[in-house]
Amino acid sequence: MMAELHQTPTSLCCCRKSLPASGARCTGDSSRPSAGPGPGSPRCPLVDVASASNFRCFQLRHFHLDLRLNFAVKEMSGWLVLDLVPVQAGIHTLVLDSHPSLLIHSIDCKVPGSGQEEPVSLTYRVDPFTDYGSSLNISLPTTAVKPGRLIQITVRYTTTDGPAIWWLDSELTCGQTRPLVFTQGHSVCNRSFFPCFDTPAVKSTYTATVRVPDGVTVLMSASRSSYSKPDRVFQFSMEFPVPSYLVALVAGELQHVDVGPRSRVWAEPCLLSCAVKKLGGSVERWLGVAEELFGPYLWGRCDIVFLPPSFPIVAMENPCLTFIIASILESSEFLLIDVIHEIAHGWFGNAVTNATWEEMWLSEGLATYAQRRITTEAYGEAFTCLETVVRLDALHRQLRLLGDNNPVSKLQVKFEPGVNPSTLMNLFTYEKGFCFVSYLSQLSGDVHDFDRFLRDYISQFKFKSVVAQDLIDFFLGYFPELQDAAVAQREGEEEGGRGWGVGWVLPSIRCVCVCVCVDSECPPSSWSSGLEFERWLSGCGPPLYEPDLSAGGALIQPVQDLCVLWRRSDTPDLQTLTSFDLSAWSTFQIVLFLDRMLDHSPLPHDVMVSLSGSYSSLFDGLNAEVQIRWLQMVVRNSFYPDLPRVRAFLHKHTSRMYTVPLYEDLVAGVMKCVAVEIFYQTQRRLHPNLRRTLQQILFQTGSTPIQSERPGSVRCPPLPLPLILCAAATARCHGNRLHRDDGRHRSEGRQTCRREVDLRCHLTEAVIGRLVMW
Repeated sequence: MMAELHQTPTSLCCCRKSLPASGARCTGDSSRPSAGPGPGSPRCPLVDVASASNFRCFQLRHFHLDLRLNFAVKEMSGWLVLDLVPVQAGIHTLVLDSHPSLLIHSIDCKVPGSGQEEPVSLTYRVDPFTDYGSSLNISLPTTAVKPGRLIQITVRYTTTDGPAIWWLDSELTCGQTRPLVFTQGHSVCNRSFFPCFDTPAVKSTYTATVRVPDGVTVLMSASRSSYSKPDRVFQFSMEFPVPSYLVALVAGELQHVDVGPRSRVWAEPCLLSCAVKKLGGSVERWLGVAEELFGPYLWGRCDIVFLPPSFPIVAMENPCLTFIIASILESSEFLLIDVIHEIAHGWFGNAVTNATWEEMWLSEGLATYAQRRITTEAYGEAFTCLETVVRLDALHRQLRLLGDNNPVSKLQVKFEPGVNPSTLMNLFTYEKGFCFVSYLSQLSGDVHDFDRFLRDYISQFKFKSVVAQDLIDFFLGYFPELQDAAVAQREGEEEGGRGWGVGWVLPSIRCVCVCVCVDSECPPSSWSSGLEFERWLSGCGPPLYEPDLSAGGALIQPVQDLCVLWRRSDTPDLQTLTSFDLSAWSTFQIVLFLDRMLDHSPLPHDVMVSLSGSYSSLFDGLNAEVQIRWLQMVVRNSFYPDLPRVRAFLHKHTSRMYTVPLYEDLVAGVMKCVAVEIFYQTQRRLHPNLRRTLQQILFQTGSTPIQSERPGSVRCPPLPLPLILCAAATARCHGNRLHRDDGRHRSEGRQTCRREVDLRCHLTEAVIGRLVMW
């Protein structure tokens, strides 16, 4: 679980005192993110408590993977070669992040250019670290390790059923003809794919060789690729430095169609034409808008692969090759948002990366802001405001459940060693982060000036990992008048003897700012507290500022008016309802309507009868994003006449994003027996990891036998439902965080939260940001 370590940090830096680690204590800073120009206190050595590795002791120049995929036994075997340069003397141990699912066969070392012809075999041991990984401790030859001299470490290993690798039998694919495998590394899962420095603070280039059976196509998040058909060998090269979590692979029966000069769509043959039709030439258009705003696209290729419903999240921004769940193809508007969000990650998250998982908002908050700048330019301000209202509604819905003082609502969330960073993925990372970036944009005085700032920010820090203070120092250096104003504010208050507890208003911002610094000896970097940066990053609760969304009024007001009609004690008459033609509404308008009606569930039975009579047939013909919300209303109101629609939906949809919320609502109400019946009817078409999640929901255990499970199948370890800290002891959340999880991946963010006193909060992943990491 998450623990709050610092109530009010005095520095914007996310580092803290180093924890004891195996091997030498390193003071080198080759892996530290660079500081931007402008004021700032001295940086502490960066510490990532989610990594067991001693990454600060080495510079990782490059690594190479050579793998053979065996679908019959669901294994990847081969070797990893690390090109490392020690950054200081006295380093006797290399510590890598690993996982119990990795079977290490041997490790050896070579020193290129030393005249050494044969590699030296190394001793090693594997130690426990956390429930999501272990540490691989490798003893290095003292005569070979010298500061600045390259060494090559080769690790031969086999993977089994680790959390990063998802093997799908043919019946779990869309075509149901061939098996498929994909990896999902965010946030700390790739240590079960290959031993590594599994921290976003370390970036490097990589190459890979992958050997597969005949008829299998392999894709990786790489800038170059080639294929030797006689040998059935795929070669990949990523020429730009990336962190470990962005190394991704998918292999199966995949075909492609080019949809632009630098983008193509990949999918199973049965899905390909639909995917191409949905995207058309839009990808190049979106890339062009993004480049006008934020500068050149740095990655060359921008390909997209659609994966079966077993993909545990909505989308993942793997460089050059975005992974997206095929289920989202039903909804054009949500597909648009998800793809644009992943494109935005090409600048924010992939090119410039958060150095620790405690500051994921540096990736997701900036990417969400960039996504909305792109949609504003491409589709207008009204469309963007409507989508934003849907997300911010969900943010405040979550706050009402958790309470304003819950530490999970911080942007800089401190967590103790052993906490899985995936549990930190939540709406605040996206939407509160977005609001903070919008606040910076307002401070700059002009949105186009802020676009130029972001363009120069990318240019300054591209292919580096940063902390929040890097962004803020660069911002204050870019807009020095803001820092001057903050300094003048402080000096004026000190001369007047008023201290720092005075409220003041920035002319361009419609909110009152209350300074929080009470230490007269604060270093210059904390002068920015006059601009509320400390409260934004370290404070709990809602955003201190939200952007003006009135430009979406023409789309939003009809939704609100209809909600008011249905919330009255008497059901609205037919003549009044005819003025609201939902068949002409966009998906986001209907989603907003249903979300706000869900907020008021349970509803009177006669209201549900009227709602069903008015809309259920219409919703049957719309996409799954609309249907799941209506069906949640059906379940939460125990409206039995529409129960067959719930059954039909769960028989059709087998993805986590559309199953978990409905099962949780069924179990929370009086329909648990219905949920159990549907589960036993559909379990053969569910991925084993999803089956276990549903078992936990249905039976409050992960050990209940699954009927008719295929003998000899490889079983993944149980995946606990991540818990979100709640302010009240009576509140609990069951999250299916897979955006990136099941405790293992970037959570999707779909959550259905409920209170033991029957306080229930509608937090589906579609509503709370389609968390895409992601």
